[in-house]
Amino acid sequence: MTAPLTPHDPPPPHEDPAEGRPPAHGQSAGDSSVPNPSGYPEHPSERSSEHPSGHPGGSEHSEHSEPGPELRAELVQASLVAIAVAVSGVLLGLLWLWLAPKVPLVSDGTAVYLKNSEGEDAIGADGVFTLLGLAFGAVSALIVFLLFRHGGIALVIGLAIGGVLASVIAWRLGLWLGPTSDVVAHAKEAGKGVTFDGPLKLGAKGALLAWSVAAMVIHLALTGLFGPRDPEPALPSVAGPGAR
Repeated sequence: MTAPLTPHDPPPPHEDPAEGRPPAHGQSAGDSSVPNPSGYPEHPSERSSEHPSGHPGGSEHSEHSEPGPELRAELVQASLVAIAVAVSGVLLGLLWLWLAPKVPLVSDGTAVYLKNSEGEDAIGADGVFTLLGLAFGAVSALIVFLLFRHGGIALVIGLAIGGVLASVIAWRLGLWLGPTSDVVAHAKEAGKGVTFDGPLKLGAKGALLAWSVAAMVIHLALTGLFGPRDPEPALPSVAGPGAR
């Protein structure tokens, strides 16, 4: 006679039946389909908190990619500065028309000549425009620095763009309000042997950058000398040999 078969003893409750067994065919060791060791199903919120690339907190990265309120405020200030500086180019154009030396011309009935062939009046117009541009650039940089003392590089860019626009507006306004560029018609209107003013010209186009260059240099200098300073980090106190 043989002994009756006895059922296998069940595994202890504190041991996992699958512990120590190799993973099934086609299933990796880190597969997410394997249930939790605790025996409870995984909560859906644990998976939804992970980024699709495997890093949690994906929404935080998308939020940081948007410009902050400080950057938007600087862009608004830079836009206002550029517009205000460009509008002030009207004053530069009026001053240039008033202060620029006139170029006297005379006609003999067949041709138009310079009354003073050795004069430097045409070059003087370029010099006056350049000096006025430098002065306006320095004043605009000082005003912007006093109004926006904590401004960043965006204000400097706004000053540069506004300075170029202001110079172009002043140049075209001076040509428009000055003597006509039709010298022949002006000579016929003035008559033979009568002196008249020639058209206002800007020979050196580099003078259009004088305002912007002066504004950027002065603003950066004022920021470096009188701008706010970052607080220095506190040095750790070093205890002496006799300190307890």
